[in-house]
Amino acid sequence: MRIPLPKCLVAVGCCVLLAAGGAVSPVARAADRDAVPRLTDEQGRALTLRGWNVEDKAHRGDRALSAITERTFRDLRAHGFSFARLLVFWDDLEPVRGRYSQAYLRRIERILDWAHRYDIRVLIDAHQDVFGPAFGHRGIPEWATRTDGLPFTPHPGDWFSEYYEPAVQRAFTHLYGDADLRRAQEAMWRTLAARFAHHPAVLGYDLINEPMGEFRPGEDPATAARRVEAEQVTPMYNRLARAVRSVDRRHWLFVEPTPAVGEGVPTGLGRIKDPKVVYAPHFYNTAMESGADYDPSAHWIESYEAAVTAYPKERRIPVVVGEWGPPDSGLPHMGRFYADAMASLSRYTSGWAGYVWCYGGGYCAADATGALRRNKDLTATPYAPAVAGRVRSQTYDPGTRTYRLVYVAGRGDTELSVPTDAGEWRVGVSGGVLVRGLRVRGVPGAVVTVVVRPRG
Repeated sequence: MRIPLPKCLVAVGCCVLLAAGGAVSPVARAADRDAVPRLTDEQGRALTLRGWNVEDKAHRGDRALSAITERTFRDLRAHGFSFARLLVFWDDLEPVRGRYSQAYLRRIERILDWAHRYDIRVLIDAHQDVFGPAFGHRGIPEWATRTDGLPFTPHPGDWFSEYYEPAVQRAFTHLYGDADLRRAQEAMWRTLAARFAHHPAVLGYDLINEPMGEFRPGEDPATAARRVEAEQVTPMYNRLARAVRSVDRRHWLFVEPTPAVGEGVPTGLGRIKDPKVVYAPHFYNTAMESGADYDPSAHWIESYEAAVTAYPKERRIPVVVGEWGPPDSGLPHMGRFYADAMASLSRYTSGWAGYVWCYGGGYCAADATGALRRNKDLTATPYAPAVAGRVRSQTYDPGTRTYRLVYVAGRGDTELSVPTDAGEWRVGVSGGVLVRGLRVRGVPGAVVTVVVRPRG
C-alpha cells in the first residue's frame, strides 16, 4: 500500500507540490558516478536509498524487537525516507542450537509488513557487536562462541576496543574456520532468506555487520584488516551467498569490509561470486565517535572516499553505506559535516542508512516528538528513489531548497520522494508527464527534467 499524498500536493499541468526539511549538500552528477555502478530494482530502474537503521538492542526473548513499532515507519516516510536497515540477531533467532524461534521470525515479518505499508525498502542485517552475548553484546549466540580460554576484559567506556580482546578475536577465528560453525551460520541465513524471500518490502540481506578478526603477533591493524578480509571474510561471504541463493535468487547481497575502512584503509576483500552484490561499508570517524567536532582541515572525508571507492570500481558493484552519523550532531561544525558528507555520499553511493532511528539523544535521529534533531534534518530533502532511465544529473541547492533531476527516459515510472511534514513543494516536469502522485513517466529516449522547489 502506498502512502496517501498530502492534500497540498496537487498537479498543475506538469507541476506539483513537495516539502523539504533543511539544507543539504549538492547531489552528484551522473558523470561523477560512472565509475561505480548504480543499484537497480527488478525493473532496471536506478535506485537511490535514503533512510536509517532500525533496531532494538535492549530487548530479548519475548520482548525482542518490541521497541520497533509502526510509528517508526510512519515517521520515516513523513520525513521523506524510503529505506530502513533492520538489525536482527542470530542469538534471538537461534537461542538454542538447531531451534529457530518462530516467534522471532513472526516479529520480523510484522516489521516488514509495516515497512511495506509505508512503501519503505528494507535491508535485513545480521548484526553483531563485539561478537555477541558471551561478551555482553548482541549477535552470534553463546553456543557458537569459542575462545580457547583466552582472556576478555570489558571496557565499559569504550566498547569498540573490546574487539581487540584476545577472546573476542579468537571467537571470530573459530567462526570463520570451524566447519560446524560455518554450517550453522549458513543454516541461519537459509532460514532467514527462505522465510522472507517473497516479502515485498525486502531489498536484500546484509550478511554480517562489521566483521572483525584475530591479529597476528606484530601485525598492525591495517595489515591485519586486509588479511582477515582476504583470507577469512571473503570465503565466508561466498559460503553465505551460496546458502542464500539456495532459497532466494532474487534479492541483493550486501557485504561489508572491516571497520578499518573508516580510517582510510582500502579493503582486502576479494571477489564475491554472485551477480547481485552491494558493497556496504560504514562511514565513521574515530575522533568524532569519541565526541570530537568535525574538522574539515583534516580531510577525513576525502581520504575515506578515495579508500572506499577502489573496491567497487574494481569489482563493478554498487555501493550503499550501511551506517553513518556522529553521536553528537549539535557541535559547532556539524552543519558543515553534514553538507560535506552528503556531497561525498552522493558522488559514489546508491544511498545510505543513517545511524540510528530512535527518539531521544545521542545517535537518535529524532527527538521525542518525532522531529529530526539539529543538523540531522539536513538529510531530509526531495530526491528520486527510483529513476526509470539513465540519469544525466541530479542536484540539490540548499540555498533555494530546489532539487533538479535530468534523465533520459526508459520504460516505467520514475518515483519522487518528499518530506511531507516540512512544508509545501511544487514539482515541474518537462519532457514527461506526472502520471500519478509523485510518479513521472517519459517517452523512452526523451530527455526528462524534473524540478522540485518550495511553493511560494
